[in-house]
Amino acid sequence: MVRPPYPIAILGAGKIGAAIALLLQRGGDYDILVADQDPARLQAVARLGCRTAQVRDDDALQQAVSGRYAVLNALPFHRARAAAAACVRAGAHYFDLTEDVASTHAIRELAASAGTVLMPQCGLAPGFIGVVGSDLSRRFDRLLDLRMRVGALPRFPSNALRYNLTWSTEGLINEYCNACEAIVDGALVAVPPMEGYETFTLDGIEYEAFNTSGGLGTLPQTLLGKARNVDYKSIRYPGHCAIMKLLLNDLRLRERRDLLQEILESAIPSTDQDVIVILASASGYRQQRLVQESFSARIYGATVDGQTLSAIQLSTAAGICTMLDLAVHGHLPQRGFIGQEQVPLAALLDNRYGRIYAGQPLPAREAPQALLPGS
Repeated sequence: MVRPPYPIAILGAGKIGAAIALLLQRGGDYDILVADQDPARLQAVARLGCRTAQVRDDDALQQAVSGRYAVLNALPFHRARAAAAACVRAGAHYFDLTEDVASTHAIRELAASAGTVLMPQCGLAPGFIGVVGSDLSRRFDRLLDLRMRVGALPRFPSNALRYNLTWSTEGLINEYCNACEAIVDGALVAVPPMEGYETFTLDGIEYEAFNTSGGLGTLPQTLLGKARNVDYKSIRYPGHCAIMKLLLNDLRLRERRDLLQEILESAIPSTDQDVIVILASASGYRQQRLVQESFSARIYGATVDGQTLSAIQLSTAAGICTMLDLAVHGHLPQRGFIGQEQVPLAALLDNRYGRIYAGQPLPAREAPQALLPGS
């Protein structure tokens, strides 16, 4: 039986991987190995007290996950299948942040014969929003409609897109270009990205929202036959969608994703001054009455042990760290595929990491830590 500190590996030492390492290292329950191909990134996380391994190919990846109790994958979405397969071979529990629908389907297939947990989509959206949506859906005798909206937005937008890069540009483009799963009139369908446009006001601020891929996770499959309509849309400030549709459709940059990524990264500044906006609402019948229930939250960045984490870093890292904690302590199944909808919302919000979604700070730590790059 494995006892703490549990040996784990974190794949990827970028902004999110480094944030995961920071949160888990300060908890004291995990013996952490961080794997990445970039020596500079590894040097930075080594200052947190983590062991490191340089990984340049699949053989090195397999070696990094071997002997680990669990692996948290913070690599780009196109590495999810290979990382999950390596974990199955190594007998390690697997958690990731992927928003890619095809990767999730492949991981579900791997899980059918796995002796360990395979749990993709453990971040914000997909991730936390699926836990919220599932919780809302269970509050009705008969669920009708479930709507989930999430945005990672700059606090001080200053360009025509009213947007800054706060996370993976590659992942952002993937969400804007790939088909989106939804339940429409009781049927599981694929709806086009950047469509389904709507506007709304929350806390006095105007927003727009539109279809993007992957945010629902596996919730459509779980709620098929139990709901009339289920959908997910990304939140942006008004005007963003029209400009992105010009780039993607009229200029046909959806067919040249590498060029689009180059344009965005050379022209749109990144920022750590961001905010996460979450809104989910469900309607249905309870005791023969038509009722609606909603959940909303606004998450800002924080200083953790003297280090600045953006809102997207904090919320994404907290999500996957919570899932690891819940699995380790027996609050989740111990083998096979786990969807976010299997996680009790109360258990997530009560967790030392998940509490940030309830507006609570992380538990304090007395010992100071080394700074991450850019802090």
